[in-house]
Amino acid sequence: MLYKFLILSDEVDDFMREITIDASATFFDLHNAILDSVNYEKDQITSFFLCDDEWEKQQEITLIEMETSSEYDNLVMDTTALEDYVTDEKQKLLYYFDLMGDRAFFITMQELIPRQNSDKAVCTRSEGTPPKQFVDFNEMAVAQGTGDIDEQFYGDEEFNADELDSEGFGDVNFEEESPR
Repeated sequence: MLYKFLILSDEVDDFMREITIDASATFFDLHNAILDSVNYEKDQITSFFLCDDEWEKQQEITLIEMETSSEYDNLVMDTTALEDYVTDEKQKLLYYFDLMGDRAFFITMQELIPRQNSDKAVCTRSEGTPPKQFVDFNEMAVAQGTGDIDEQFYGDEEFNADELDSEGFGDVNFEEESPR
């Protein structure tokens, strides 16, 4: 059986990818197909989330094994078959390609194609330019007219770290010996 996934971005309106992949493939295979379709580097930590109909995150499937205190089992992409967790047309997933920037692709399983198999994933439709893989937060802040990140962080562009001494930290001696 084949699965046909539709991949969209909330950052770029005209971006769309459609990937057809065998149901017995792993989430790692889908991960690689997505990255190949958008020409992203494959050296970043990523995650899939199975979602409910409202796009609320449910089960996470990670690129590498991670310790979690989640109510769900820890699933890893290369050992988790698509057919074990993606079972219905219109099922929703999120693919976080930039965890630090909290950026993801929205994925919907568009079609189940019975009695067909494929050895590899295929991008069957590609429209638009994907969002940049990495975001320069300073560039984004300047584009939004909010100034430089450093200026925002410290409150003004005239911040001086040496002023901390005048705020009551100047007489603290950090080199005293601790009691034995």
